[in-house]
Amino acid sequence: VISGSLKTMLGFMVLAAGSSIIVGSLIYFGKIFTEGFHMQGIIPSIEAINGQAMNELGLGRDIALTFLAIFVFNIIIARFTKWKYIFLTGQAILWMATMTTVFGYFAGLRGVALILVGGFIGGVFAVAMPAIAQPFVRKITGMDDIALGHFCTVGYVFEAGVAKLVGGKGEKKKSVEDLKLPAQFEFLQDTYLSLMVVMTPLYIITAAFAGEEFGSALSGNTNYLMFAFLQSIQFVVGVYVFLAGVRLLLGEIVPAFRGIAMRLVPNAKPALDCPVLFPFSPNAVIVGFITTTIGSIIAMFVLPVFGLAMILPGILTAFFAGGTAGIFGNLTGGIRGAIIGGIVHGFFITLLPALLVTTFNSMGFVNATATDVDTVTAALLYAWLIGP
Repeated sequence: VISGSLKTMLGFMVLAAGSSIIVGSLIYFGKIFTEGFHMQGIIPSIEAINGQAMNELGLGRDIALTFLAIFVFNIIIARFTKWKYIFLTGQAILWMATMTTVFGYFAGLRGVALILVGGFIGGVFAVAMPAIAQPFVRKITGMDDIALGHFCTVGYVFEAGVAKLVGGKGEKKKSVEDLKLPAQFEFLQDTYLSLMVVMTPLYIITAAFAGEEFGSALSGNTNYLMFAFLQSIQFVVGVYVFLAGVRLLLGEIVPAFRGIAMRLVPNAKPALDCPVLFPFSPNAVIVGFITTTIGSIIAMFVLPVFGLAMILPGILTAFFAGGTAGIFGNLTGGIRGAIIGGIVHGFFITLLPALLVTTFNSMGFVNATATDVDTVTAALLYAWLIGP
């Protein structure tokens, strides 16, 4: 028990360290992107909504209690239904609690009613999303011991559906993982090297567009292009550390969880964060990341034509949600499905936050929206029920 607890804690700490490295690198990229391409759009940020809800609306206590209520409802639903999934991605539950609390508050709910309604809706999502994803996860991992606990599942299933329609069929379906690169490019089979090949030009070109004056203000004494290069490598370092944390965590939490779940929820499955799937299909993660980014950029220019807000691509969402969606697309439609499905997925996960902007504006959250499509779906559901 002691060694398992310490290793799990270590895994979470390593995972958090990797995440903070990635976020630091992406904050820099967001600044040079905005400056370089003069895009005054909205960067989706649930963190900003969470802060505003706690500080300006005084909903900190309600969000915390809704967070707890989601856990409780999750266990109750899993205990008494056939869907035996326990959602273990803490930050995703926090974002769901934020959205259900904010929208419940504007629906006129207060106190216990606000917490119970938000907790119940979040609890249903916490069981339903892993259940919807499980048939795919079973095929990806080749086992039924873990589930996917990430509130971007609507997007993953959407890409899987698109990939099935437009991708390869039957024996003709060629997996991204089967790609054999020429000898000169074999180094790209390494996940981290291939990520470097994508990120380094992306950062350097963007920094060049931002210009020396702006770039130097961020880079200090380091040459601004060299600083951009180092930040791109920093991103890859973050991914490496993040995945090391995932491996540490999984090695301990799955067997430990089985023991606890057998008492409270017999035959329960832990629903874990999306990077648990990355080692099973590393090439598809890269393809998903690139294609989702392309789809997001297309949507950024297309949506304002139809009177919707300009949503700047969230590289963090494109990497984690796009990478996972790429695995789903590759599973159902092979290479072609992963590429076309990924671009459509990028468009889809930009469209939903754009639809949410108008609702947020009417609530007093100016130029704000969220990213995880399941939490956006929950919010739009609330808005549809309470709206005129």
